[in-house]
Amino acid sequence: MSDHRELVLDEVRKYHQEQQNDRPFVPGVTEIWPSGAVLDEDDRVALVEAALDLRIAAGPSSRRFESRFARRLKRRKAHLTNSGSSANLLALTALTSRHLQDRRLRPGDEVVTVAAGFPTTVNPILQNGLVPVFVDVELGTYNTTAERVAAAIGPKTRAIMIAHALGNPFPVAEIAQLAVDHDLFLIEDNCDAVGATYVGQLTGTFGDFATVSFYPAHHLTMGEGGCVLTSNLALARIVESLRDWGRDCWCEPGESNKCLKRFSYQMGTLPAGYDHKYIFSHVGYNLKATDLQAALGLTQLAKLDRFVEVRNRNWRRLRDGLEGVPHLVLPEATPRSEPSWFGFVLTVDPQAPFSRAELVDFLESRKIGTRRLFAGNLTRQPAYVDQPHRVVGSLRNSDVITEQTFWVGVYPGLTEEMIDYIASSVREFVAAHR
Repeated sequence: MSDHRELVLDEVRKYHQEQQNDRPFVPGVTEIWPSGAVLDEDDRVALVEAALDLRIAAGPSSRRFESRFARRLKRRKAHLTNSGSSANLLALTALTSRHLQDRRLRPGDEVVTVAAGFPTTVNPILQNGLVPVFVDVELGTYNTTAERVAAAIGPKTRAIMIAHALGNPFPVAEIAQLAVDHDLFLIEDNCDAVGATYVGQLTGTFGDFATVSFYPAHHLTMGEGGCVLTSNLALARIVESLRDWGRDCWCEPGESNKCLKRFSYQMGTLPAGYDHKYIFSHVGYNLKATDLQAALGLTQLAKLDRFVEVRNRNWRRLRDGLEGVPHLVLPEATPRSEPSWFGFVLTVDPQAPFSRAELVDFLESRKIGTRRLFAGNLTRQPAYVDQPHRVVGSLRNSDVITEQTFWVGVYPGLTEEMIDYIASSVREFVAAHR
């Protein structure tokens, strides 16, 4: 490292230290965000160092992150993308590839999912001409059950795509077994649950694919970014092609003839020897991330265990602080799971002497940020009203979520004092409305 480079990075560290806000928490004045990125001196230096190298596209940091993240999540391959939503799109679209021959998903095939969730778990199903089959979830865990999924499997069902709700695993071992028994693909949307386990096994390791988001609200952040993970090398190759314009070549941008066969291929009706860098075997996208993002991801990854520990500690402190409060459904971990909590969910009993809106307004007036459980019942959202879908069973709980549910934060940027203030505020409001 040159003297000039060392000087710049030293100044960046000093700048970061100068920017630190050590103002004390003032109840009702200091904003308590429901989620957010926790960035330190190393993160700022990593971004500047990548910028000094002008690593403006995917490069060595991206490959290093993919390798380390795959090992951390116990999958053979990880492909970095520009967002978690793109990761979901790539994972589902990969299952439509002609390379899968008779197993490929075709328009009209059905994919089982849940009604109460985030749109980008469902959107790729519709975007590929497939039909989502919606099932309900449980209040408390906010996950579906293996029994509900089993009831939804029909003659056209070809895949299951479900998210682990707010860091709380769904019963993924049982649902993975259903996928095996019925020859279905399973995609785990693990965007909110990195670090969680079910029956002692990491979430994201049960299905054919797992997806992750690195949006600032999530466990790790790159600002924007996502990842598709799998241990099936054939599926990984399809994802890479779809992510990288649909091209057949696997050389990194800037590499030439790494396979020593660049001008030796003949595919489709192209002339023999057509440049392999410009042979396209999928109708793909450009959904790559950059080395700037990956550099940040590498420093964030080193803190993952600590982030998960603090999230879970904050969740437990808030859960203990609200124990016994009437009229509220408190969250519960799925049996046999160890969550990696994304948020703390509260459902107001429909028979309560106050409404969800009144409680939320009270919390927001005290600068305590709240969020809905994403889209609620997706079948009630305007975007999905005319979209093909099938519903199996009642969506009663998804409707309750739409009307009565919200969540508050537990992310590592919150202090114990903030968590206690959230709990005392909820208790004060409920006590005043008995």
